[in-house]
Amino acid sequence: MNAQASPAVPLSGPSTPRQPGSVPRPVWDAARALPKVVLHDHLDGSLREATLLALLRSRGMASPADDEAGLARWFDARAHAGSLEEYLRGFGLTVEAMAGPAALRQVAFESAEDARADGAQLAELRIAPLLFEPLGIRGDACVEALLQGLADSPLPSGLIVCAMRNHGVEAITRSAELALRWQGRGVVAFDLAGPEHGWPATPHRDLLQRVLDGGLGLTLHAGEADADDGARRVLEAARLGARRVGHGVQLAQRIGTPGWADILAELRERGTHLEVCPTSNVHTGAARSVAEHPIRALWDAGVSLSYHTDNRLMSRTSMSQEAALLMHEAGFSAQDLLTMAQQAARASFLPPDVVHLPPP
Repeated sequence: MNAQASPAVPLSGPSTPRQPGSVPRPVWDAARALPKVVLHDHLDGSLREATLLALLRSRGMASPADDEAGLARWFDARAHAGSLEEYLRGFGLTVEAMAGPAALRQVAFESAEDARADGAQLAELRIAPLLFEPLGIRGDACVEALLQGLADSPLPSGLIVCAMRNHGVEAITRSAELALRWQGRGVVAFDLAGPEHGWPATPHRDLLQRVLDGGLGLTLHAGEADADDGARRVLEAARLGARRVGHGVQLAQRIGTPGWADILAELRERGTHLEVCPTSNVHTGAARSVAEHPIRALWDAGVSLSYHTDNRLMSRTSMSQEAALLMHEAGFSAQDLLTMAQQAARASFLPPDVVHLPPP
């Protein structure tokens, strides 16, 4: 970080991606060497264990473990509990621990540096700033601190402002207005996140159009875990103007059904790109395993997509780990994953002059 700011707690070194025990060394080495593009990573789900532990101690908060290894095991257990509720427990811990300008700035800086150390060529990192308001941090102060942290890293990056779709119209509107105020100063897009079932995006059509008219990118979470309605929600997001869809894996239900060719043609015409998070989808129950993940069927069907981490801390993963598992368990080649990175770079909301396609 630059000399104008002190970190909330002592800085630690970049997180080192861990090699899954099931992945052979040559596959891991190939995955580590790949250039990567980060489009879907939640800052409050991606802290370093050392930083979270130090922040908890500095704020006098109870920690579920006394050391980094124990904290990692705690998150590992939440991720593999087979319950979305258990998986989400960690966010209450991280949001409260981050609730201060110095901590927010540090977490953003470290996330950008971790992405850079893992081979990222660019990163768009996201968060819902209004989550911090009950803890005394106004939305603008949150965004300002996060953008300062991203700017402290040399990695080309931008911030995506999320609104939680179950928090009501007033909060969603304020989140969109917050994103628009910071457009051109580091905020590159707006996102609707949170539970899908019962919270469709269409009622916010006029607000989303304001976001687009204001020059911001639009990405909407859709088709993640709602098996009954998810495929339709992906199309809904695209038709509302979302250039990118977070997750979108339930779209695979429509492959090979009547009308699939028309759906694929429409997605291509709209330039829709899916931000797929394989390990997170397994942890939240959207897929049974990486080997059986819908990303394989979607890729083979010609859908534009790329792989991402979603929450590096919560899912105990990294871009390299996602790449290695896709290669080892789902049959993807290194060239497939490089092509995904190139598609991701083309779908980036960052200014064109800072986006460079990964080499062929």
